[in-house]
Amino acid sequence: MNEEPLYARPLVDQSDDALYRDAPYLNTPYEDASLPSARVPHLGHAILFLLFTGLVLLLSQLVVSALGHGSRAGAQGLMSPKLQLGAMAATYVVALASGFLIFPLFWKRGFLAGLDWNGAKAARLSLRLISLGLSVGWCVQALSSLIPMPKSIPMDDFFRTPSDVWLVTLFGFLLAPLFEEIAFRGFLLPAFCIAFDWMGAMLRYMGMFSQERMRGNEPPLQSSSFHEAAYAGLEPDTGNLYFRSRTAKILASVLSSVLFARLHADQLGHAWAAVGILFGVSLVLSIVRVQTRSLSCSTIVHMSYNLSVFLTLFFATGGYRHLEKMGH
Repeated sequence: MNEEPLYARPLVDQSDDALYRDAPYLNTPYEDASLPSARVPHLGHAILFLLFTGLVLLLSQLVVSALGHGSRAGAQGLMSPKLQLGAMAATYVVALASGFLIFPLFWKRGFLAGLDWNGAKAARLSLRLISLGLSVGWCVQALSSLIPMPKSIPMDDFFRTPSDVWLVTLFGFLLAPLFEEIAFRGFLLPAFCIAFDWMGAMLRYMGMFSQERMRGNEPPLQSSSFHEAAYAGLEPDTGNLYFRSRTAKILASVLSSVLFARLHADQLGHAWAAVGILFGVSLVLSIVRVQTRSLSCSTIVHMSYNLSVFLTLFFATGGYRHLEKMGH
């Protein structure tokens, strides 16, 4: 005798089979308010995190401006790579530290748990993830050598002196990929997934409602909300993407990758072929995040990808001693 699951299934196309996994531990009604919600981080959380980061960045830029105004560089103080990197690093650290303190109050779980960090999965797959990141990085470099680039791009300002390049290397290998993965694959990817599934359920219900009305029938009374087990993300091998539909995962990966590529467009002088390559890299990172259900896995791939760039530059310039040999 088959028993109905104790959580309500959403009004969705049954081809989205990721929504219909009746795991044995899903025996608690989703209505149990004592359990933390599975819908984290949602779009509101992502917007809050990004707005706070933007505010901290603005304040750090004001500090940099004040420091640069009285510096030897004078009016060009803002263009100092060291000051810019310092402002960006301070922004990332403050934003992440604040996230550790603030978001557990909303999520009823730790910051990393809410983001599906899942470091144990990354530890088991570390060699594969590092190999993937390095391979993608070197393939991208080979492909980038075939596309036209402007003679000068804004990123060139960070590669004028060996000390600047070493700072960029540390920042680009450690802090930048960590923050970007938390922002794009930790916050935005699940937030877009949750939003797309909610919109899809609403639109399908509205379509069924209108269709039945036009036929003169009583419209269906199903709830249009998107239900799942309330404690998804706390059990092993689930996470905040476990109950998301395949369609939502694809759309969210594409949209977050568009934003990821657009973020780097200014640094690349709006060389759109190079921006398009970064879009592809972001899709790879999103696939890793979705398939492993581990943010730490995509972070390791991202770090390894960046490392491949700096390794190539390091050996091409004789340990950053001959930066005149550096190409885009």
